Parts: sequence; structure tokens; C-alpha cells
Amino acid sequence: MFVLPSSITMASVFCGFSSVVMSINAAGATPEHYFLWAAGLLVLAGVFDGLDGRVARATNTATAFGVQLDSLADVISFGMAPAILAYRYGFFQMGIHDSHIRAAGWAACFVFTACGALRLARFNVQVGSVDPRYFVGLPIPAGAAVIASVIIWHPAPPDSSLHAYLFAAELFFVGLLMVSTLRFPSFKKRAGSPRAAMVTSLGIVLLLALMVLFQERFFGAFFATYILLGLGLNLAWKAGWRGILPPRDSAEGLDTVH
Repeated sequence: MFVLPSSITMASVFCGFSSVVMSINAAGATPEHYFLWAAGLLVLAGVFDGLDGRVARATNTATAFGVQLDSLADVISFGMAPAILAYRYGFFQMGIHDSHIRAAGWAACFVFTACGALRLARFNVQVGSVDPRYFVGLPIPAGAAVIASVIIWHPAPPDSSLHAYLFAAELFFVGLLMVSTLRFPSFKKRAGSPRAAMVTSLGIVLLLALMVLFQERFFGAFFATYILLGLGLNLAWKAGWRGILPPRDSAEGLDTVH
């Protein structure tokens, strides 16, 4: 049973590695096919990343080893893999003829990777000392999913300098959100009552229905809404609104995650 959560984590690593392979293979007349696969594998890696902690808690097999393995896996699957995909998708082809685009893409992808690593290091030292209802900074799987959602929505590489620079700006923006101290809602905490569990189940069903209905447009809209919700909550708390309780300074006695 102790092997099960780590095996799920390794499945996430496999998806991240396979995404890198697909990004490298994106050549020839139809690179969109490989980019779509690479982005989809990042989404699948996120699914496995969400499962390993839940399985560890459900089977009471959470370990310090699992926590460290999870962070190392996240650096690969949600730090390096999306950065390579973003560079190959947004900057490689146009960078052959425009050194400025190549340099901007190189810098943006590095910043994204570096911010993801810093975000994970901070998370590791803050486990048990922050309110688990909220993430401190945008979680790195969500950051990777933001990049993947753009490619799923529009798998054809940028065809103008403006689009390439806008994509670079998105990478910088997502990276800064990851290392910020803004709080974003976490959905890892178990439902505390049957009513809350029912609401959570209905929410999952609704999201699945929306995914079937909107298909490739769903992921972009979902993560844009998540980011806007987080930014809106932080602004509201700053203005004194307490309709939703802000995060506590200490999380003593609260559950931590795998």
C-alpha cells in the first residue's frame, strides 16, 4: 500500500517526460498534432498529481519520502516540461529568423521554470504552518495547466511577432503569480459534512459536463476563471470584505497534503 501513492506520482513523471518527447518530435508539416499531445499529457500529469495525495491520505500511507518525491516530480512535470513545450511551440520556429523572439522566449521559459522551483521550495518549508484552504501563490500544476490550455485551444504555433511576445508575457505573468504571496483556493481539503460533500460532487459533475460541452475551450476558461477568482478574493480581503474568511496565519492542527 505504501508503494501505491509513489507509483501514481511516477505516472505523473511519465506524463511529463512524454510531454517533453512530444515537444521535441513536433516537426514537419503537422507540429500541431504533437503540441496537442504534449499539452494533453501535462493535463493528465495534473490528474495524477491530484490523485497521489488523496490516495496517500485515504490509505494512511503518507510519508516524508512521498512528499519529497512529489515535489521532485512537480519540477519535471509542471516546471521543465511546460517550459520546453512553451519554447518549442511559441518561439523556436520564429526564433530561427528573429533573434529577439528567441531571446524573449528563452528568458520567459526560464523565468517560468525558476519560479516554479522556488514555489515548490517555499511550499515544502510552509507545510503545516499555513492555512491549507489556500495556496500561497499560484500552484505549479495550475501554472503548467495555464500554458497547456493555450496550446489545447490553439495548437498551431504563433504566426506573428505580436502573438509570440504576448505568449512570452503570459509566461512571465504566470511565473510571477507562482512566487507571489497571493492566496488561491485549494480544493484538497476533505469535505467536512455530507452537504459539503454533495456540493463538491455536484461541482465535479458540472465541470465534467462543461468539459464535454466546450471541449478545447474549457481548460482556458476554467484556469482563467480560477486566476481571476484568486485575484478578486485577495483584492476583496484587502478592502476589508469578510464574506469568505481570509486565510489564518497559522494552520496548527489542520491537515497537510502529500
